[in-house]
Amino acid sequence: MSNEISLVTGANGHLGNNLVRVLLSKNHKVKAAVRNIKNQQAFEGLDCEVVHADITDSTSLKKAFKNVTNLYAVGANFSMWAKNPQVEIYDNNVQGTQNVFDIAKECGIKNIVFVSSVAALDFTKLPANVANGYNKDRRNWYYNSKNDSDKLALELGKKYGIRTVLVLPSAMVGKEAHKLSYSNNLVYQIINGEIPVDTNITLNWIDVKDVALGSYNAMLHGRNGKRYILANEQHTSMQESVKIAAKEFPELKLKTPKKAPKCLLYSVAGLMEFASKLTGKEPQLQRHYIDMFYGLKQDYDITKSRNELDFNPKPSKQALIEAMLYLKNDWKEPKQTENYNI
Repeated sequence: MSNEISLVTGANGHLGNNLVRVLLSKNHKVKAAVRNIKNQQAFEGLDCEVVHADITDSTSLKKAFKNVTNLYAVGANFSMWAKNPQVEIYDNNVQGTQNVFDIAKECGIKNIVFVSSVAALDFTKLPANVANGYNKDRRNWYYNSKNDSDKLALELGKKYGIRTVLVLPSAMVGKEAHKLSYSNNLVYQIINGEIPVDTNITLNWIDVKDVALGSYNAMLHGRNGKRYILANEQHTSMQESVKIAAKEFPELKLKTPKKAPKCLLYSVAGLMEFASKLTGKEPQLQRHYIDMFYGLKQDYDITKSRNELDFNPKPSKQALIEAMLYLKNDWKEPKQTENYNI
């Protein structure tokens, strides 16, 4: 495999950067593709070629994908809210998927590991499983984008004759982080005492390094056209997560958030949405988000990933505590932030 070149899109994002590090540790030649070539701090001390690639710009992809054998399609817009979510989130991710596969075909790329999300799973039967099909809830543009780009990736892989393996991670936390991902930011809010009420929304914490290794193993061992869940089996409630933090870090004097009735959360979310129209900033709570996630238990069947990808993640609680330690003691606010990469 020494002559092969592996390229990671979204390489300065949380998963992308950890994946670059895994590949380098396995002695692969790596191209780290980023949207803004000036964002180099994530690659300090790493022996990889940093190249410009924007999934919405085919010309940049054509230059970046030259001589690449294995492509890790990580880069995507991971936001739950935008001023114009259809364009900024949905079109970006779905058209970006089309562009990535079109140019991969043109450049003769042989293998693609495409990073989808547990958002593309059906939660009506638990534990959620790839065999149950896709998420039928169409109320959130980010979730829609992950469902539709997941399907599109499989269709295009088949059409173009590119071996395509999909991985579906849950809430990735931990290091190395060069900006706060959506999930790491939630952990940061927990240790800073910024969770005033329990919204009855659960998370499925997974160490980002386990997802990076799972994605690498998907390239080596994943079956063409198959989807693999990279998550833990059991969910953790937000209340439970705060209790874990309070026990681990008594000096933070964290209070366990009180459960709030759905109708109250709904009223608060309505006010926050109204305020966001005036400020242009993301509301902390949205009504459709409560509809989708209130009481939803994010439990997954990861048997296939364990058996075929040797996926053996550290338990959720351990991943969460290690992420808290990292964010509390080692993480520093970068100069610029963007939530473009997973």
